This record gives sequence, C-alpha cells and structure tokens, in this order.
Amino acid sequence: MIVRSPLAGTAHPLAAVPDAVFAGEMVGAGVAVEPTGAGPVQVVSPVDGTLVKLHPHAFVVLAASGTGILVHLGIDTVGLKGEGFTLHAEEGAVVVAGDPVVTFDPGAVRAGGLSAICPVVVLDSAPGSVPAPAEGAVEAGEALFTWG
Repeated sequence: MIVRSPLAGTAHPLAAVPDAVFAGEMVGAGVAVEPTGAGPVQVVSPVDGTLVKLHPHAFVVLAASGTGILVHLGIDTVGLKGEGFTLHAEEGAVVVAGDPVVTFDPGAVRAGGLSAICPVVVLDSAPGSVPAPAEGAVEAGEALFTWG
C-alpha cells in the first residue's frame, strides 16, 4: 500500500518530531511532514479507506487491509480545541487518497509557540518498520512511503 503525503511540505524521519511519543515511534513507525508555505493548508487522506477517528488536530484512516494510518496536525495542537482547524469530512466517511479532510494554518500554530510538523504513522507498527525518508520536498498526494 502506498501511503501518500497528506500535505505539501518537507519530509523528515519521525525522530525529527519534537515529541517523545512520535519520535520514539511508540504509536507506530512513519514519516513526518513539515508544512511549507504561508496561510491555510488543505490536508488530504493519505490512503483509501474509512475515517474511523476524526478530530480537528488528527485523524485515522483505516485501509481495507485493516491498517490504520494516523495523521497528526502539529504537536500539542489538541490544546487548541479545534480553533483554526476546519473539517471537510465526517467520522465514518469512506475516503479516497487525496480527498480533503481538514484545513489548518501552520503559521498560526507556530505563532502560538507550537510545532506544525505532521507525523504520518502506521498505527501499531514496529519501530523502524518504515524506512527513513529521503528528506526533501513532497507535494500533497505524492508517495511518502510504502507499507506492507
């Protein structure tokens, strides 16, 4: 299964995320994307599947294979209580890779003293099971890594 970048930005290994849970791959292995550009950013589904969890700051898409992919928008952004995030889908919706899920403003997140980096994680996968990406620019919808 190809896991696509949910937004445009710069790919980094999870070790670059300023959060011990993500950096230590405690919820699973994956890749992080640092958003680029100014203003609001549309975040899209990285895979085909069902939105089994949807919060303004994070969502999980369950692929047909049973694999859950978590997209977390920034670090400690749960504390924003949805402010600055716009949902474009509903929990339980069937999505195709590239479908809009959330819009948020990374600049506003950074202005609030938080990191805007976005971990993209294969839930419950073993640490190190997703190879570190070639760091560099990625576009929304571009292949980020292959799983399975």
